[in-house]
Amino acid sequence: MSLLQKCRRLPTLAPLLVARRPSRIQLFSSMNRSDEPSENSGRLFNSAVSFRVTDPPNPNWQLRQGLPDHIEPGKSWKAEEEKGWKTWNLSDISPREVYPLLTSCIVPRPIALVSSTSSDGMPNLAPFSYFSMVAHNPSLLSISFSHSPRTRKSKDTKENILATKQFTVSIMSEPFIEAANITSVDAPADIDEWDISGLTGSTSIDVRPPWVKESAIGFECELFHSYEICPPNSGEVTNTLVLGLIKRAHIRESVLTANGTVDPAKLRAVSRLGGNMYARIGEGFELSRPPWKVIRDQVISGAPESK
Repeated sequence: MSLLQKCRRLPTLAPLLVARRPSRIQLFSSMNRSDEPSENSGRLFNSAVSFRVTDPPNPNWQLRQGLPDHIEPGKSWKAEEEKGWKTWNLSDISPREVYPLLTSCIVPRPIALVSSTSSDGMPNLAPFSYFSMVAHNPSLLSISFSHSPRTRKSKDTKENILATKQFTVSIMSEPFIEAANITSVDAPADIDEWDISGLTGSTSIDVRPPWVKESAIGFECELFHSYEICPPNSGEVTNTLVLGLIKRAHIRESVLTANGTVDPAKLRAVSRLGGNMYARIGEGFELSRPPWKVIRDQVISGAPESK
């Protein structure tokens, strides 16, 4: 078997070693939380809906203008160039150093609150921010699971998905963020995160694992593909990428708009930044995709003469 084949096996060839789950996200809030401001921020959480729609940063932007550095925020952004860049060769630094660097660079990251069940029926609930939408036809999402560099063991969630071919994904929102966050604890495999979080399971229709009732959005998923990932020139599996086929979506009526899409102000989704930091959605602005037929003449007339 070639190295490429070894690192990109299909689900039926993936190892099914049930392991204890190492911690993925450190607890963000104190277990003895009070109503006093946290020592991290000094400010109480503002429970008011924060999302609002504004103009884009540069509503008068023109073709070929690039960064508008004569007005803010472009002016300050341009001035920061004078400080220069620091460059990393990622092959020269350890994975422990790469992790905080990349997780603070690639932001904000949506969070999947994944519910799965082991082959013997043990429920599991855990958050993952290596998560994204992949396609709408077929309807696919992705979750990447890192293997513990210390124990070389993989996540219970990943093992459950590979064994049962089923899972659910619930979207995390502000009102229950602490309960969702506690499910990231590095507890033994026989500990029920549903119990310690106090979250409620809602019965799925097409798959066995429940989705989170407190969430405004729940996806029932089946395993579509899995890929084991190795570093270059290595046969050691360090990550597993799972593609899930979304079989059914459950969305609260209260967060839907008149045209059937989700209102971000009502969803109040949270995302992950670097370190222990979460983020809420603050402001949004619309920028339409320009049709070529609208800008074609302007682009061509302003193009340099061909030699």
